[in-house]
Amino acid sequence: MKPIKVLALTKYGRQGASSRIRFLQYLPWLEQGGIQVTVQPLLSDEMLQAMYQRGRYGMVPLLKAYTIRLRALLTRRQFDLVWIEKEALPWVPLWVEQALLRGVPYVLDLDDAVFHNYDQHRSSWVRWLFGRRVDELMAGSALVTGGNDYLAQRARGANARWVEVLPTVVDLDRYPASARTGSLAAANGIPRIVWIGSPTTAQYLQLLRLPLQALARTQAFVLRVVGSGEDEVDMPGVQVEVVTWSEATEVSSIGECDVGIMPLQDSPWERGKCGYKLIQYMACGLPVVASDVGVNPEIVQHGVNGFLARSHDDWLVALQQLLSDPSLRARMGQAGRQRVEQRYCMQRTGPLVVNWLRQAAEGADDV
Repeated sequence: MKPIKVLALTKYGRQGASSRIRFLQYLPWLEQGGIQVTVQPLLSDEMLQAMYQRGRYGMVPLLKAYTIRLRALLTRRQFDLVWIEKEALPWVPLWVEQALLRGVPYVLDLDDAVFHNYDQHRSSWVRWLFGRRVDELMAGSALVTGGNDYLAQRARGANARWVEVLPTVVDLDRYPASARTGSLAAANGIPRIVWIGSPTTAQYLQLLRLPLQALARTQAFVLRVVGSGEDEVDMPGVQVEVVTWSEATEVSSIGECDVGIMPLQDSPWERGKCGYKLIQYMACGLPVVASDVGVNPEIVQHGVNGFLARSHDDWLVALQQLLSDPSLRARMGQAGRQRVEQRYCMQRTGPLVVNWLRQAAEGADDV
């Protein structure tokens, strides 16, 4: 088997979920498949932490990051393929990125509707200058992998020559069937509802403020928030437990809970979301409740592994039903685990990614 050399241009390091899950967790599979990967993150873990803490990356660190990325792109001809998370140079004129990608095939991976950063920007100048930026990059790629059908359809509409849907998945070796350890509060009968995310996505929890407050008046529960600080969670009347996220503890932080939630508002950006937190919950054997938005209806089989909600009443009824019925939670949790094993695990997608990258690098005639 011919060795393949790939330059992976990720957006983040290991602290960034999208880079960690859609790129870095595949590295062992790629190595076994004869694909040697050199990873170059655009934004370091330190920059990401600064963004969470101060709300900005800082101009000097950004200039340094872009300089390092430019240098990496200048080495592209040493590789057989460039594998890009979203964009190589966000907000840089398209012709610059196209010039720096010329001569080597590239794969574009999208797990967010990043094209809406441009084509739905409030500035008409941005829409005019950059509105087709991501579409043109997709059109010039050897392959586009989209995290859901919404993203894949955009790539097809941009005339990308090869498009595949690649869901965001878990590694079953990290999420064993025994990950579900049960609520730490089971002894005193108080179940836990869990949400996992980042400080920038904690805003979605506010969509559940009223139903959770109503639920707290009739049902004892703890809302466990993993990965966001107390400042981002404003839930008077709800018992909130904030847990610091770490890669080493995220599985146990979920597995100790009873129900997983994923609220979203319904807008074009949210339709590009890939539902990863739902897959994490289900991998831990938890039933889920999710907004009926975007990819969520594909992941959640309503009434089988969880519930889909469109209104405050839907959320309230679904959570009441799950919190009051341990046997229902167990049945739905088991169904969710089975669905992850069948469709949403790296053990299923790993061989596909190896094959796709190899074909993209070699320019297979059947693509």
